[in-house]
Amino acid sequence: MSQRVVLTGNQAIARGFWEGGGSVAASYPGSPTVEILETLKEYKEVYSHWALNEKIALEIAIGGSLAGGRSLVSMKHVGLNIALDPFMTFTQIKTNGGFVLVVGDDPGLSSSQNEQDTRALARFAKVALLEPSTAQEAKDFVAAALHMSEEYHTPVIIRLTSNLCHSRGVVELHERIESTGQGFVKDQARYNMLPPYANAQQHFMRERLLRLAELGETSPLNRYEPREGSACLVITSALPYCYLKELNAPVSIMKLGLSYPLPLSRLKAIAANYRQVLVLEELMPHMESELQAAGLGVYGKEYFPFTGELTSDEIRIGLARAGVPVEASPSALDPISTPLRTPILCAGCPHRPVFDVLREAKVDVIGDIGCYSLGILEPFEVLNTVISMGASLGMIQGVAKAHRHAGISRPLVATIGDGTFFHSGLSGFADLAKTTENITVIVLDNHTTAMTGGQDTLTTRSYLKDDSRYGMSIMEVLKSFGIKDIQEIDQFHVVKTKRVLAEALERDGLSVIIATRPCALNFKVKNPHFFVDPKVCIGCRRCVKVNCPPISMLMYEGQQKKQSFIDPAHCVGCSVCSQVCPVKAIKSSATLKGQEVQP
Repeated sequence: MSQRVVLTGNQAIARGFWEGGGSVAASYPGSPTVEILETLKEYKEVYSHWALNEKIALEIAIGGSLAGGRSLVSMKHVGLNIALDPFMTFTQIKTNGGFVLVVGDDPGLSSSQNEQDTRALARFAKVALLEPSTAQEAKDFVAAALHMSEEYHTPVIIRLTSNLCHSRGVVELHERIESTGQGFVKDQARYNMLPPYANAQQHFMRERLLRLAELGETSPLNRYEPREGSACLVITSALPYCYLKELNAPVSIMKLGLSYPLPLSRLKAIAANYRQVLVLEELMPHMESELQAAGLGVYGKEYFPFTGELTSDEIRIGLARAGVPVEASPSALDPISTPLRTPILCAGCPHRPVFDVLREAKVDVIGDIGCYSLGILEPFEVLNTVISMGASLGMIQGVAKAHRHAGISRPLVATIGDGTFFHSGLSGFADLAKTTENITVIVLDNHTTAMTGGQDTLTTRSYLKDDSRYGMSIMEVLKSFGIKDIQEIDQFHVVKTKRVLAEALERDGLSVIIATRPCALNFKVKNPHFFVDPKVCIGCRRCVKVNCPPISMLMYEGQQKKQSFIDPAHCVGCSVCSQVCPVKAIKSSATLKGQEVQP
């Protein structure tokens, strides 16, 4: 018996994999797809694994597929860059168990450092790509992808975008259909992608793509919705289809669920009935360019934005530019202004005192990806670069060498987190180990992958002191690389942290400082809160510059100017504000009971 529930797109993907008999799933946490594996962990029939990076996650799923198990790997779009090396070779192999790669693109960069369009990579890799529009389709398309993968011996990409990953919809659930693989069967020509075997596979891949194109000509995943009397056809896919439907525009619609390879014959036949053909797609003019190359007179980016998430209003405006009359939506007539909210580190975040110390040190800091990326923002503004995970370690070498060539002599600092250390920092540190340049690397070990939901890292065990978990010591790993100048610090001891950094900046060669405080949010760190004594506070705002959410400036009763105030409901007692206060006006409620003053 079926059941109808409300699921996010991510949850629907997980449910679809479970219903489809999935057995092996792997991922590395990265918004917007984190929830897929988190949800799959609830299904005991599926082995679900958080890997150290996307490449390893993809390889785990490849292994599951080779052994006949239905396998899924999920990641965000930039994660696919990490996994692209094995994926591009795997696309040449005739898959055994169904293999699905779920990629979360991020139009508008809501949680990413760039925009990428995974559809281009599907064409590059010569594999099928599906684009669901709703949570129900997200679930259903997983089953379709698994069957397609096994019938056509191809990896199948399911492309999601941030809004579909996180939005909710009604989904009809069904029972699981078991699928048991036969195990790994040796086949040298099939699984060894070195010449001459790989050369032969180029012909297989071409034939496979032609067969997939034929499938698209009749597949129910591609749906034609004619509108009587319309002279305009809109070819679209994914969420823009839903926005277009909301507008009730006087257009016919060709919705593509299997958007690569395109069903060109079918599209040409349908387009011949219309005076105007528009292509509505987010990011790259992927379909538009291919249709134009096939001889169709279509238009798209001339009217619709080339970047960011499309909205109903943007589509309405684009249709109007193209001469298609659409009634204005209420949001277009009466826009609601939403205040911008700058991202901020949590109360008690262990990165905050490190940034405060770096700001006062006035050094060049090569940054990395993680919660600590927020160090680029006010009031810290201490990270001078953020490119990609692990990039700080290679980049700092390049900066140092360029400085030496130019005759510039000044110390450099790089930051990297514990999750990123194991994701892509190991090779960077190994390469950096023998440098003679004045380089200091601060490893921000908060014992969790904090920015994506608090998943474990290999140092989580050391904080929890849980011997049942596997763990590694960052210090011992670095020692094995031959690095000798390594110190661990508790960064909540601000004066000591300043001294350790200052001394490291004076030394030539590589110095590593491991900051060991845990994530206050993930581990629910809570100590007695601090408060401000207005009789002592001089209103200098030094504590405010620490940028801790509980701290603000308010007027106390009987005072003539605003002074610092700490909200006791949000303070976790990290003590950093009290340590930077020049007049000792900030005190702990644990030692000075009854002295708190309310504004």
